Amino acid sequence: MTSLTQRSSGLVQRRTEASRNATEKDRPSGQEDHDPRRGDEQDDDDSGDSKETRLTLMEEVLLLGLKDREGYTSFWNDCISSGLRGCMLIELALRGRLQLEACGMRRKGLLARKVICKSDAPTGDVLLDEALKHIKDTQPPETVQSWIELLSGETWNPLKLHYQLRNVRERLAKNLVEKGVLTTEKQNFLLFDMTTHPLTNNNIKQRLIKKVQEAVLDKWVNDPHRMDKRLLALIFLAHSSDVLENAFAPLLDDQYDLAMKRVRQLLELEPEGESMKANTNELLWAVVAAFTK
Repeated sequence: MTSLTQRSSGLVQRRTEASRNATEKDRPSGQEDHDPRRGDEQDDDDSGDSKETRLTLMEEVLLLGLKDREGYTSFWNDCISSGLRGCMLIELALRGRLQLEACGMRRKGLLARKVICKSDAPTGDVLLDEALKHIKDTQPPETVQSWIELLSGETWNPLKLHYQLRNVRERLAKNLVEKGVLTTEKQNFLLFDMTTHPLTNNNIKQRLIKKVQEAVLDKWVNDPHRMDKRLLALIFLAHSSDVLENAFAPLLDDQYDLAMKRVRQLLELEPEGESMKANTNELLWAVVAAFTK
């Protein structure tokens, strides 16, 4: 719960030219963004090849937080646990599985509105499906902030401890091992052995870092609604998980200052107002509000 109050997009690998050309012939231009209104179309993509070709938001945030050689996150990072749960909610929303309840005549705030299941179709990701089942089966529904706390196990109610998703970092790391990004090793820490996951495919991580850097430097658009929703969510949640600095570490001083200035611009946005604009995802902004309130 403390990590929520302390601080305020999928990585697509190259397909073969043949498959890419075949896909683009059938798709009108300008439809590559992950619009929640295209949930059914995204479901087809997700069920087909997402595990082999794309990293989830959770995997991207974890990858930014992992030390390349050591293969584990910082022991001092107490924010990444809740950040990963926020990633799950947004990932499910972008895939058309979750949405916020209607705001009603009184126009409830984002943090007062309940999360409801829009579709219970399997995503093909065990963690996402586990979280989706909890949300679908829970009556009455809970708010975004409550779900972040419940899925993290940060609750004082012993009757709700079963909502906690366990070993999330280890399970995400194993997904990345399967995708050829990480490897698995055993390290001895004097009194105990620990399984670690050093980086084995540096190209994927460097492309991820470059994507984050370009979003706030060369490809900065100064309007969150013109940014890809997945990339926007990645920046917010990487910051909330205290791993965004890792993506900016290689930058020169001037570039670093400019990148952080633009990140602060995003963090200073008012989620309530942004969620009412056209072509937006309300649940994304609700998660942002939960971390920046």
